[in-house]
Amino acid sequence: MRGVVLEGPPEESAGSSGAAAEGAGALVVDDLEVRDPGPGEVAVEIRAAGLCHSDLSVIDGTIPFPRPVVLGHEGAGVVEAVGEGVRHVAPGDHVALSTVANCGACAACASGRPTMCRRSIGRPTRPFARGGHQLYNFASTSAFAGHTVVGAVQAVRIPRDVPFPSAALLGCSVLTGVGAVLNRARVGQGESVVVIGAGGVGLNVLQGARIAGAGQVIAVDANPEKEALAARFGATAFVDASSADDLVAAVGELLPAGADHVFECVGRTELVSTAVDVLGRGGQAVLLGLPAVDARASFAPASLFLDKSVLGCRYGSSRPQRDLALYADLYVQGRLLLDELVSTVRPVEEFAKAAEEARTGQVARAVLTF
Repeated sequence: MRGVVLEGPPEESAGSSGAAAEGAGALVVDDLEVRDPGPGEVAVEIRAAGLCHSDLSVIDGTIPFPRPVVLGHEGAGVVEAVGEGVRHVAPGDHVALSTVANCGACAACASGRPTMCRRSIGRPTRPFARGGHQLYNFASTSAFAGHTVVGAVQAVRIPRDVPFPSAALLGCSVLTGVGAVLNRARVGQGESVVVIGAGGVGLNVLQGARIAGAGQVIAVDANPEKEALAARFGATAFVDASSADDLVAAVGELLPAGADHVFECVGRTELVSTAVDVLGRGGQAVLLGLPAVDARASFAPASLFLDKSVLGCRYGSSRPQRDLALYADLYVQGRLLLDELVSTVRPVEEFAKAAEEARTGQVARAVLTF
């Protein structure tokens, strides 16, 4: 089986494919093995997987994670087998995968907050093997492999007319971006929204704002070539982010009273301060970008006394079994854009090229196929 790994050169094998990260880079290998699903688990043949910056952050060490590990967390495919007790999906079903392997029984799950389940955060298992050695999974998913095993709660059945490259993006960038708008910020009709960063997550924040019925929706990015795509997803205006001072001034001209909602989708600490600066009274800044774990941001605490808020948001504060199915239906209805997010589709053998495109911001989303 094929995937992405960092422990020496790949060896010839008739096994499967997967992507495992260890060290400074990732190698595509052909000799991965994955165990059968146990009780409450689902085996999935991966057909497509989105390449997210979180995967790159594991490779470069921004996200500390045990290694060797099979990467990928944004995937879609076909159910191959189910373990004991699984009833909601069956072999042959098309599914999109969630990274939230929540337990379903703790206080957080019972209150409808599965992203806060402590069992859904970290706790990697080692369902893969290569050359007699076990490898970790990433984000409970490991979608950069021809076959994977996930918790049953992570597999969500989707309509067969959703193409796999588009369906794969539901599991991370769409859940994160659209969910941040609808679930965490709860943007209301006519409210103003500023989105800093028009990458994969930022574009989904834009279309989440459109779906929510927001009024002015301003996209901010340092790459002016993203203006047309941002408008396609719901931006009513575009601001060049080359200079933080110019950014604040430009947004101020468009929103003299400040923004109701600002979403920081880049992960640069200086932009947290910028997000707070462009808020209006009672506004809220939602942080979606992922800086290094030891990074620190600063802003004037006095600026919050006008009822401003700074909110964190994990995975769009989503309920994946509900939200993935909802977003797939919105796609079928033509209300949610997925195909337009896919900038390039490459076989997993071209992982290095896809990673470079993602790292340099050449694409909204690169998708790997198996």
